[in-house]
Amino acid sequence: MLDNNIKAQLKAYFEKINQAVVLTASLDESPKAQEMLTLLQEVAEQSDKITVKTDGQAEHRPSFTVATENAPARISFAGLPMGHEMTSFILAILQVGGYPPKVEQAIIDTIKTLPGPLSFQTFISLSCHNCPDVVQALNLMAVLNPNIKHEMVDGALYQDLVNTYQIMAVPTVILNGAVFGQGRMSVEEIVAKLDTNAADKDAERLNAKEEFDVLVVGGGPAGAAAAIYAARKGIRTGVVSERFGGQVMDTLGIENFISVKETEGPKLAMAMEQHVKSYEVDIMNLQRARALRSVDQKLEVELENGAVLKSKSVIVSTGARWREMNVPGEQQYRGKGVAYCPHCDGPLFKGKRVAVIGGGNSGVEAAIDLAGIVSHVTLIEFDSKLRADAVLQVKLGSLPNVTIIKSALTKEVLGDGQKVVGLRYEDRTTGTEHTLDLAGIFVQIGLLPNTDWLKGSVDLTPRGEILVDAKGETSLPGVFAAGDCTTVPYKQIIIAMGEGAKASLGAFDYLIRSSITETVTQ
Repeated sequence: MLDNNIKAQLKAYFEKINQAVVLTASLDESPKAQEMLTLLQEVAEQSDKITVKTDGQAEHRPSFTVATENAPARISFAGLPMGHEMTSFILAILQVGGYPPKVEQAIIDTIKTLPGPLSFQTFISLSCHNCPDVVQALNLMAVLNPNIKHEMVDGALYQDLVNTYQIMAVPTVILNGAVFGQGRMSVEEIVAKLDTNAADKDAERLNAKEEFDVLVVGGGPAGAAAAIYAARKGIRTGVVSERFGGQVMDTLGIENFISVKETEGPKLAMAMEQHVKSYEVDIMNLQRARALRSVDQKLEVELENGAVLKSKSVIVSTGARWREMNVPGEQQYRGKGVAYCPHCDGPLFKGKRVAVIGGGNSGVEAAIDLAGIVSHVTLIEFDSKLRADAVLQVKLGSLPNVTIIKSALTKEVLGDGQKVVGLRYEDRTTGTEHTLDLAGIFVQIGLLPNTDWLKGSVDLTPRGEILVDAKGETSLPGVFAAGDCTTVPYKQIIIAMGEGAKASLGAFDYLIRSSITETVTQ
């Protein structure tokens, strides 16, 4: 199953193991069980510190555990950890084998003090690029704390469990039999959710910080570029963000980032974060901005936890989020059939009927991808024509299990109280209403800027985009903005990075001029 290059890499990685690791398989007669055993044996062959046993008695078969010798297993994989989850498997071996995690000591200390028992299950799909972050975070927690157990569950392989828990989006995390969370979560986010005093401790820590020269709000491509350019000027720089990487973390394939032929969003986001961390930048993750104020010509950013950060200049790079349909039933059935990531959640709808809302590039690409998984796709477009590139429309039209409905206004998501069962729409040409029987609805209708918290602080367009000048400066002196939250056209990663650099240079120029003005007036 593993080629020679991968085996050579694993052999090098496994040299870091300092204690014996046992992979214990619980198998059945299925082909997947044989694949699993082959994988485990090939992995174990790369280190004399790894052994394979086949006497597992786990409830879920095929599955396997990762543990040290003669110790209870706290990490298990119910499914074949290939694709994006191969990294989760290898990291589990390394960390169980004693390789230290690359996590801040404060987080490690908090994990070790969490009370238990905490029994986690993470439902994933092997095509999901968000799932490994959650799996790896919970595996790490299980390594550090004997009160924590974690099991990765491949939803495509264990449909009975998917149906039992009504899983309709991945990753979905179950804690002690109840839903704990959905979507990408870092280890910091999970720990904060479990530690009830986390918000208060964060607020106290942040309030104590000294004034910044440049405070970047947002950790996407624009924010990363802004932080690097500011730090290189030798000025005190901070980045406050909900999650580093922003929308890039939800992007699967990137093939138009100049000089990099192809990459994936999470890889690019990790590289951005590592680049920023190579400078003296104060990164404050898991923080949402609530308000921006100018007080006595000093700028303040208030956070949701009540903390207030002070800075001489601010660069807003909060990006954008998926636009929602805003129809009855959408919020009620979000994660229960209403989805926004076809790559992640598509495999959960294998053999079922789904709809895609939106006829732009993202909507048509989603419909094409889903057509290879589900039984039927209905693409619904509000306009009288699709807006996707011609080549995508030709491909879509060639698929036998796709229906295209134009001039259609989505009116309501229909459900049975637990999951989506259909969709009601209006034919805009005749005014008649129709109902589709569906198991899933994938929303792909564009983006909205994350600027609600700025209303009344800086000038915004009717769409909520921040008005900026040629240097990225806003209507509030000392405040600059960059990326998808601004009026700059063409929302692209490479453009956001350039705008972030420009806004940072603009902020530095502002700081120089402000210091000269203060000296003259004194």
